[in-house]
Amino acid sequence: MSDRPKIRLYVDHPLGPGQTVDLSRDQANYLFNVMRLSRGAEVALFNGRDGEWRAEVAEAGKRGGRLTCVAQTAPLVLPPDLWLLFAPIKKARTDFIVEKAAEMGAARIVPVQTEFTNAERIRQDRLQAHAVEAAEQCGGTFVPEVGGLHRLDAVLADWPGDRRLIVCDEARAGGTAAVPDLTAGGADREEGARWAILIGPEGGFSEAERTRLHALPFVTPIALGPRILRADTAAVAALTLFQALLGDWR
Repeated sequence: MSDRPKIRLYVDHPLGPGQTVDLSRDQANYLFNVMRLSRGAEVALFNGRDGEWRAEVAEAGKRGGRLTCVAQTAPLVLPPDLWLLFAPIKKARTDFIVEKAAEMGAARIVPVQTEFTNAERIRQDRLQAHAVEAAEQCGGTFVPEVGGLHRLDAVLADWPGDRRLIVCDEARAGGTAAVPDLTAGGADREEGARWAILIGPEGGFSEAERTRLHALPFVTPIALGPRILRADTAAVAALTLFQALLGDWR
């Protein structure tokens, strides 16, 4: 029998040897009606704090059930201390950004409202659920928090001074120095360095926003190659560059 079950489930419950976990109605429906599991079957559980645990089905019902933790199959693996800030776009593409950010190792996901942002509100609970589903599917043991929607100027006003901010600026597309050397200077590669990436809206940053961003001492503006990318593509491209140069893909 495999040490790591194929079915993975996020639970908001402590995990440890012999720990029992009561299932919600939706979780029970998924495991017992959709996946056709029965008593004695194995499930991988994680909660974003205690790593991944192999658990057995102790009780299986139509509206509920109970699992029992047997053994840890993977430790908690934290991603780099990287935030992804982005301006929400159309529903499906916003969902895509959150899912890919969770898969690619963002520690926190922060929707921001810029002058040209089309969406005036988000469903934070729905986006958090997408982050959970992405972690379940990609084998991660950590789930990034998805924040509420806040104005970009308010976020910048309260910005922690020790966190660098990479601003992906479409106005720089096609320039001769599209991607600067983010690895220059040993301090930027030190363990525990704090970073963030900002992806602008479909209409780009306003001139006032661009001027303010470029004047901030913690900002590094970059372009993502010779072409202007869609916001969802830009998020994946920027996360890929970061993880390859400064993150946990090195």
